[in-house]
Amino acid sequence: MTNSNPIWRPLLLATAVLVGLLYALPNVFGSDPAVQVSGRNADLTAQDIRNLTNVLADEGFADSEIRLENGRFLALFASEDEQIKARDAVAAELDPNEYTVTLNLEPASPEWLRPIAAPMNLGLDLRGGVHFLMEVDMNSAITSAEESYVPAWKREVRAARIRGTSISHDDGILSARFNEVADRDAMFPVFREDNFDLFFETREEDGYAFITANLTELAAQEEQISALQQNITTLRNRINELGVSEPVIQQQGSDRIVVQLPGVQDTARAKEILGATATLEYRLVSLQGDGRPYRNRIDGSTIMLDRDIIVTGDQIKGASSGIDQGSGTPAVFVNLDNAGARRMQEVTQDNVGNPMAVVYIENRIDTKEVDGEPVKTVTKVEEVINVATIRDVLSHRFQTTGLRLEEAADLALLLRAGALKAPVQIVEERTIGPSLGKENIRQGFLSAIVGLALVVVFMGVYYRVFGLIAGSALIINVVMIIAVLGMLQATLTLPGIAGIVLTVGMAVDANVLIFERIREELRAGSAVQSAISSGYDKAFVTIADANITTLIAAVVLFSMGTGPIKGFAITLCLGILTSMFTAIFGSRVLVNMLYGGRRLSTLPI
Repeated sequence: MTNSNPIWRPLLLATAVLVGLLYALPNVFGSDPAVQVSGRNADLTAQDIRNLTNVLADEGFADSEIRLENGRFLALFASEDEQIKARDAVAAELDPNEYTVTLNLEPASPEWLRPIAAPMNLGLDLRGGVHFLMEVDMNSAITSAEESYVPAWKREVRAARIRGTSISHDDGILSARFNEVADRDAMFPVFREDNFDLFFETREEDGYAFITANLTELAAQEEQISALQQNITTLRNRINELGVSEPVIQQQGSDRIVVQLPGVQDTARAKEILGATATLEYRLVSLQGDGRPYRNRIDGSTIMLDRDIIVTGDQIKGASSGIDQGSGTPAVFVNLDNAGARRMQEVTQDNVGNPMAVVYIENRIDTKEVDGEPVKTVTKVEEVINVATIRDVLSHRFQTTGLRLEEAADLALLLRAGALKAPVQIVEERTIGPSLGKENIRQGFLSAIVGLALVVVFMGVYYRVFGLIAGSALIINVVMIIAVLGMLQATLTLPGIAGIVLTVGMAVDANVLIFERIREELRAGSAVQSAISSGYDKAFVTIADANITTLIAAVVLFSMGTGPIKGFAITLCLGILTSMFTAIFGSRVLVNMLYGGRRLSTLPI
């Protein structure tokens, strides 16, 4: 007698099935549209919760399910229309500087199940949302990097007490003009010291001596890579401020970024925050009147500012919006990093009693119809929003006024998230509505269910009882894939559903190999128990080879692919691993339970 099960085998299979069912169960209940409210700086108070509940009741949502989780207020609704209506009502009652109000999807699972397991996250194609393809202006990144040398060169020239020098960055060239060749030659080694990223040249022209420089090719490439990576980090921080769950932010090519925001329905707000390049510069007012002209937003006049920048938005490590206690006007409270604080302290210490201006810089993108085609134009707006006399030495923390309330809130958000190192432009935008997402879910799962049902029917007809055992193993396999996706909180996409369907075919292929091997053994005259044992043992090597090669391909797809390809690869990898367990181990446990240890002359195969 052979093919009997040790006690641990059915216990292991039963445990795996029960755990799989438990973690797959939340997906049966799905998710409900929800409005999430959380405090920016602290958890919600009991009074906050009562106020929010009253607002919803006034809008006719008194029966909505309310949840309080991790300091968040969650209200669940039956439809997206109710969700948006409630969001607008709640947002109108709350201060955007103190609270974050976002749209979300929350599990509709029973309360006892929620702490244990959560449903799979659904991707953009299943949940709805927006897809942006953003292009990074690499020329601006290189220009900004080269312009950053201008203040340092000016300080070096002043320290050397050389007069009549002009230092600028024009037409893509960093240039220093000297009246005397001797002065140029004296400063040349000073400029070159430790500046290995620049390629230097010297020349004489029109009676002047020049030092010119540009980033080396290697330095320019590194600056472009840095700009792309910093922009990805900044965009991720901004999306976190928006409160979007499971966003996708990834590089595409050498100068583009893909941003996918599942569940986002306020696309205008998302575009405004993602594409904004608003930042601040602090400059001294030019007392000699020979500085750079700027428009004063307050009265429309022109004001001359020093060309040297004191600090920029890159040196701001924290910001919040509020109300200036003295004037009662909106203000942005700024925290500088150590380098910025030292620079601010040095400048203000030498200029107490002199005026300092705050420049608000923003790239505004306008789209106009030209010959029936949309044409985007980028306008760089630089305005002085505040001029104040330096009364004391400034350092790490101070405030800026002169903004409207909504501008102050948005600017504080952008400064908190970090400045974009180079401007970005949205070159492609797609919106997928929640209704389309539901249709994708319906069709995707219908295809998986129909495919599974057809395979089970075919196996039952062709292999009889053994076919039904294979069908049971297939169903357990699908349950385990869904359970693992839920446990890992992976994101399921339409290509991911395709991976599950492919896994069903591969899993049944393993059983076909086993069952055909058992048939061959029976035709060769082997005893029934010996045929079962030989069928599983001899087919194992072939099954393992086929699955390992497919697993390698899936791993390569995951490591090198992006977006939908990753979604397909994830479910394929998980499906291969679970199918090896269910098709080989699981089906054998079931076969042994039915036919192991018995004297049989035939098998229903």
